[in-house]
Formats: sequence, structure tokens, C-alpha cells
Amino acid sequence: MTANNGRTVRDLRRENRAGVLRRLYFDGPMSRYSLAPATGLSSGSISNVVTELLAEELVEEAGSVDSDGGRPRTLLRIAPHSGHMIGVDVGETRVRVELFDLALAERAHADRPLRTRGPGHRDRYDSELIAGHIRDGIAEVLAAAGLAPDRLLGVGIGVPGIVEHSEESGAVVHCQPIGWEAVPLERMLRRPGHLPDDVPYFIENGAKTLGQAEMWFGAGRGARNAVVVLFGSGVGACVVTEDVEHGRAVEWGHLTVRVRGRRCRCGALGCLEAYAGAEALLERWQEAGGQPPSDTDEETALTAMLAAAYPEDGGDPDPVAAAVLAETAEYLGAGLSDLINLFQPERILVGGWAGLQLGARFLDSVRRHALSYALPYPSGRVGIDLGALGPDAVTVGAAILPLADFFARGGRRLPAGPSPEPSPAWRTTLGTRLA
Repeated sequence: MTANNGRTVRDLRRENRAGVLRRLYFDGPMSRYSLAPATGLSSGSISNVVTELLAEELVEEAGSVDSDGGRPRTLLRIAPHSGHMIGVDVGETRVRVELFDLALAERAHADRPLRTRGPGHRDRYDSELIAGHIRDGIAEVLAAAGLAPDRLLGVGIGVPGIVEHSEESGAVVHCQPIGWEAVPLERMLRRPGHLPDDVPYFIENGAKTLGQAEMWFGAGRGARNAVVVLFGSGVGACVVTEDVEHGRAVEWGHLTVRVRGRRCRCGALGCLEAYAGAEALLERWQEAGGQPPSDTDEETALTAMLAAAYPEDGGDPDPVAAAVLAETAEYLGAGLSDLINLFQPERILVGGWAGLQLGARFLDSVRRHALSYALPYPSGRVGIDLGALGPDAVTVGAAILPLADFFARGGRRLPAGPSPEPSPAWRTTLGTRLA
């Protein structure tokens, strides 16, 4: 049966279920009585939907609340153990895999460190190696939690670069700075003996998954226009506007900040990433005469640089490290000013492991430079702050991808086959939260 607007009865039932699931997820526990006005559904529709969701054990009772002169009203909430998702961060220093329940509480995690300094460190991004880390990490967290693979709602993966969705190969990743040219990552992960075919993969740019996490649960909540930037070895950003509510990854790190400047990992000259990314920052310190610790990872080396420039024991700061960091703050500020002028966001949030380390030391300086370079009108209306979710925000955002799709489908699983590009229903779910 088809309604006058072209939607079928099945479509309406899915939308009703999705509306109830979303409301319970973000505002629950709630009673049936309060769900009706919150979702715009009739009491009869609420009763039917709740009965279905209780029978499927997607929803459970969570106590009761007194009513005005009547019997106590039963409260309902999403059943946390009724579904599980995996979030993966293909980062610069490690591949991190986390298993979450439906309430996004971590059940297990696995880390696969990547060599980030010294001989051979650029081989860390061998696509077969990374795919193996992901497969092994998934198997490890499932075993740690005692969970069968067919219990998963999906696997979300945040990766560097641009993600193309191909009907034949699924998600294909293009990232020139790490040597990935049309890497069919989803096809590589779907090899026999891994996960069942009906477990979907959702592969997106890591800055975008970071942005989704901050907009759903972090410092971006309530904002209609925001930019979430990711600083690690490289630099990226996710832009959320009223026109692009689900977020759009932009290759901000490859914006030119200096004509004929330093050569970037992508091969071009003068990119922001060639001055502000952690890898380039440590190289600039060494080129200026500094002495970064050898044979250690980038996170440890950056910590050492910050300690040298800002000694906590009251000793003399390393003038070379301090000068390089001061110059970096100005480059970052200039880069943020471009985002302010282009997108006029309410908020800019700084995340990523390097961004959190750097921001804790000189965010005020970055902020001053950004506001001085930007136009007065948009710069007077933007706040620049650190993200609220810490260095693991990318995995949380990656896990949101299958969660949002599951809710958008009314709590139904995807059919077997290659994972599709995120659907309009998925975007609606994200847009509802961003509002």
C-alpha cells in the first residue's frame, strides 16, 4: 500500500520506529505518554511501536515516574546490550579498534602501534598491513567481549584522505600523502573467514568521524554551524553547516599558506600540513637545530618538544623549540582564519592527539592569530576551543556511523552485500541530532 505522498506503509512504520528510537536514545528514559508529543505520533502509534521494540528487546523498561493523579507511568530506554558496534581509527601513530554497546559504552579495545619515526616509518601505511591490523583488532575485541560476529550492527572506520563509494568495490580510499591511490579498503576487509557478509562497513574520513562525535556528544552540541579540526601527523577538518548537517570532510591541511614554501607529504609546496602537522613540526625543530628524541614515536617526541619549550621545572626554555612553536601557532591561526571567512562557523573545535597536546599549551596564541587574520564580522561571532572527547573521539565518531544507520532504518539490519554509501535516512538521523 502506498500513501498519497508516495511513501508506503512500510516506510511510515520505519520512520515511526526511527523517531521513537532517536528520542529514547537522546532524551530517555521516557514514558509512552511523553513520547507522543516528543515524536509527533499519536498515542496509538506510540503503543504499537513500543510493543514491537519491547518484543524485539531493542527497548526495555527503566522504572517509573509519578503521574498527575493517576497510576505511575513506566519509563522506557534503549536496551544497551541489544546491539554492538565497532569503531576504528586508522591514525598516524596507531590503529585503534573499540567495541561499543548501543549506549556507546566501551566493551573492549585493541591498539596496533605504527612506527612513526626512524628507518622504515613511512612503510607504516602499507595498505595490506593496515587492513591486517583492522581485521586482527576486530577479532581481538570480539573475543575479549565474548561476542559473536553476527551480533554486530556494523563497523565504522575513520581513515585519512578522501573516500569514494564504489558499487563494485565498496569504500575506496584516496590519500596521496600516505601513498594510498584508490585503495579498495572495504574489499580487502571482506575477505572470506572474517566477518559475515551482512555486517556492514561504514568507511569515512577520520576528521569527519571526529566531527560527528563532537557534534553528537562533545563540545559541538547545540551548534548549527561548526568546524571540527583534527591535528595529528597531518591536518584535516570537518565542516558542519545548516546546509550540510551530516558534516563534510575538507582537505584543509592542503590549503596553501606559503607560496613556494616547504614541500608537503602530498608533493605540493606550502601546504598548511607542511608547517602545522606533527610530523612536519618535529622536522622543522630538527632543521632549526633542535634535538628531537630519536627512535621514539611522534606523540612522545612532540611531548618532549613542548616540555623543552615550556619547562615545568622553572628552567630556561629551549629557544629553538619555542620559536618553532610560536611560528606554528601563527600558521595555525592563519589557517583557522580561512575557515572562519569561508564558513562563518559559530564554533571551531580543535581535536586529534597533536591538537589536544598543542592546544593545551598555546591555544590562546592560536586564537589571537586567527581573529587577527579573519574578517571582523565572522571573527566576532566564533568561539575557538578544544574538543571535549579526548584522543579517542575518532573511534566514537566511527561507531556512530553504523548506529545512526541502524536508527534511521527503524532498528532493522542492512541486507547482505557491499556496504552502501550513507543513505539519506542516515543523514536525517545525524541532522536530527545536530539540530
